[in-house]
Amino acid sequence: MTIHRIRMLGDPILRTRCEPIAKPQSAAVRVVVDDLRETLRDFQSRFGYGRGIAAPQIGAPVRIVYIEMEQPWPLINPEIVDVGNEDFTVWDDCFSFPNLLVRVSRAHHIKVRYQDLKGAWHLTELEGDRAELLQHEIDHLDGVLAVDRPHGLDPFCLREEWNRQHAHEGRFGEPEPRSESYATPLTGLL
Repeated sequence: MTIHRIRMLGDPILRTRCEPIAKPQSAAVRVVVDDLRETLRDFQSRFGYGRGIAAPQIGAPVRIVYIEMEQPWPLINPEIVDVGNEDFTVWDDCFSFPNLLVRVSRAHHIKVRYQDLKGAWHLTELEGDRAELLQHEIDHLDGVLAVDRPHGLDPFCLREEWNRQHAHEGRFGEPEPRSESYATPLTGLL
C-alpha cells in the first residue's frame, strides 16, 4: 500500500479517458484500490475532508473509483446508466485543485452500474450529495473535471473566499426540475 501524490490540475493524466478493467478480481486491481484508500485517508487526515478519489488522481489511468463514507466502497468500471429529471447546483471541490470551488449543475438522482472486486455487477440508485459525488468521480474516469462544467454567473471561487462569502449557505442547492429527460433504458444491462 502506497500513499500517492495527488495529480494536480494541468497534469495530462487528468484528461485521459481511462481504460476499462478486464479482471476486477486481479491482484493489480487490489493494489490500486488499496493505494486509493490510503491516499484518500492521508488527504482526509491532513485536510479534514474528502469522500472519494478516482484512479487517475494517483496516476493510474484505469476505471476505478474508491468511496469512503460509512464504509469502504470500491467501484470497478462504474458507469451512469440513468439520471432523474431534477438537477441541483453544488459548489464542487476536488483534490486535484484543492483551493478552488466550482459551481456546477448535477443530476439529483442517478443509477450507477459497476463491478465489485470479485467481478460481480451491481446496480445502485443514489440521490443528492451521493449522486453528486459519483458523478464527479466518474467524470474523472472520462477526463472531465469540475472546471469543465461551470454553471451560472461567477461559478469559480477560491476556497478562502468561498468560506467568507458562501459557507453559511452550504455547498448544495435545492433540486431544480429539468424540462427534458436524459434517461437511458436499463434493459439488457445486467
